Amino acid sequence: MIPISDDNPGRRPPFITWAIVAGCVAGYVWQVSQPASTEDAAILKLAFVPAALFDLNYVSQPGAISPYLALLAGLFLHGGLLHLGGNMLYLWIFGNNVEDAMGHLRYLVFYLVCGVAAAMAQGLADPHSAIPMLGASGAISGVIASYVLIYPRARITVIIPLGILLYPMKISAFYVVGFWFLVQLLNLAGTSSGMGGTAWLAHVGGFAAGIALTPFLSKFPLFGRRQGGPWG
Repeated sequence: MIPISDDNPGRRPPFITWAIVAGCVAGYVWQVSQPASTEDAAILKLAFVPAALFDLNYVSQPGAISPYLALLAGLFLHGGLLHLGGNMLYLWIFGNNVEDAMGHLRYLVFYLVCGVAAAMAQGLADPHSAIPMLGASGAISGVIASYVLIYPRARITVIIPLGILLYPMKISAFYVVGFWFLVQLLNLAGTSSGMGGTAWLAHVGGFAAGIALTPFLSKFPLFGRRQGGPWG
């Protein structure tokens, strides 16, 4: 089930969402512009490495930024074009409406806090890991959680693969996000301590942060109770 759009127009231009997308694209362009022989070392200087924060015996890459800054910088780096494209698709679909509900500044703070919470959830589970954490997935997980709290009845157009066919249909956000979260939990349960190529625990941590923060930051009522909108 792959979401491709929603029937939920916003009331204001999502400037912060656009800026985040631009920042992630710029970050990826910077990554691929690095010489192949030094790309990994360059990424290690900016990406969040749990051991750099939690393991006193870890020796950081020369020139590496503070691990606290890396918690934010890593949100704009990605592990490949597919990783970037998938994240930006989800952010493009869900981010504008959450920004509309919170306002630009609150949304920016919300996004960054969810990203940090996601990285910390993964890092605390494996504090000695020297694997750099890349991507906006954790922060976007928080955005997805916020979206379903505010607009649970919004209609999401999804693509469902049926063999060689791609079948489009519209489903309420509640079921789309519920299916997405179930996939995260199943993948988390299928990896040792949540570790692996994909930071599934970070997704769950970002989602939990989104659930916790949205009631305090949203200017719209939760659970689709907003009046005057398409799903009010």
